[in-house]
Amino acid sequence: MEKPDSITTNDWKLLKAKYSNLKPVVKKIEKNYPVQYLIGYVDFYGYKISVNKNVLIPRFETETLLEKTIKYIKKLKLNKGSLIDLGTGSGCISIVLKKEIETLSVTSLDISRKAIKLAKKNAKNNKAKISFIRHNLFKFNPVNKYDILISNPPYITLNDEVDDKIKYEPKKAIYTDGDGLKYYKHILFTCKNYLNKKNLIAFEIGDKQGKELKELAKKAFPKSTISLEKDLTGKDRYLFIINE
Repeated sequence: MEKPDSITTNDWKLLKAKYSNLKPVVKKIEKNYPVQYLIGYVDFYGYKISVNKNVLIPRFETETLLEKTIKYIKKLKLNKGSLIDLGTGSGCISIVLKKEIETLSVTSLDISRKAIKLAKKNAKNNKAKISFIRHNLFKFNPVNKYDILISNPPYITLNDEVDDKIKYEPKKAIYTDGDGLKYYKHILFTCKNYLNKKNLIAFEIGDKQGKELKELAKKAFPKSTISLEKDLTGKDRYLFIINE
């Protein structure tokens, strides 16, 4: 069977190695089924991260979030700090941060049992020591305090235009109701309870949410340094809050 134009040479090679019969595989891809789910993993920040229909497929925008976050952690000398990743999904964010800064103490939270199961597998395969918590973020009231909070929560509303491939990814990991800011609002106005005085908050955000989120961050942290930053395409994509 010849390679369809819609599939990259590298993906085709991986699919050929995994499947003896490629016809049903190609049919799925033609219906916009994500090729990453069919391959079973993605290369993310140089690490092999297994993915399935229970977790969001890691995006290149999130690699940039990690690049920036690592720089902030080092600049603020929080290398030996404790970090919490809210809504970990496949565990990709936590794994990269733990591998790149091994002195970090990393905790990952998600409400999905199936996501936590896969994240644990990914952490084990990448030899990353991470503590996992299955919990509802809106009922989360930890005893421990953290130095770093990172989150890429659901921020797409039902009215937003999205890529057809997204319909195969877990809706709970993508969509939120109202204006898309529900998760950010909750985190911003409750996280002081479980963050140390000196801290770093790092968010990935929707490209049209920057200004509003920056204003919300100013209300929650009026004395903090707040930085709205762009992705590689020049869109507002990251919000950093620094408390020194």
